Amino acid sequence: MSLKDQAGFVKEALSGDEKILESAFKLEKLYKKHKFKLWGVIIALVLFFGGRAGMAAYQNSQLHQANEALLTLQKQPDDAEARKILQEKNPKLYALYAYMQAVEKQQSDVLQTLSSSSDALIEDVSKYHAAVLDDKVVDSVYYQELALVEEAFEALKQGKKEIAKQKLSLVAENSPVASIARLLKHYTIKTK
Repeated sequence: MSLKDQAGFVKEALSGDEKILESAFKLEKLYKKHKFKLWGVIIALVLFFGGRAGMAAYQNSQLHQANEALLTLQKQPDDAEARKILQEKNPKLYALYAYMQAVEKQQSDVLQTLSSSSDALIEDVSKYHAAVLDDKVVDSVYYQELALVEEAFEALKQGKKEIAKQKLSLVAENSPVASIARLLKHYTIKTK
């Protein structure tokens, strides 16, 4: 390597170092200019993700306490403390538990109370079961086909065979109550 080549090599090396140093100075200048914004963004991100982690831990704690209360109530249904904890920590689960108990014990008054629930499922099934306990027919979203069979049966008891046939024709063939609907259809044919 000649002296000229070595000088070119050293010049390139110094030029590269110079560019790195220049970039470092630009970066430092940029940092000084925007350091409050940068730290604000970093702090906001830390608070955001820390807050999310804290909320998730809190929700998990609430769910755990509600589940423990439900397990206690399943073993000891008269435990007032567990009932209170479940009602406070998870109101929807409490409504479901109260519904289950009311159906099991056939408590029409509790079902009437639950029929004004804010949860659509609890409201619908509570109305349905309260009506069943009171020997009434009521429409239901979740027990729709069973309600149709009951309406058809009531129509048959009143001698309204055409209405019964209409109601029974609305029951799907793959429904769990399809066999009952077929039996009632045959009953309407036989009683002509």
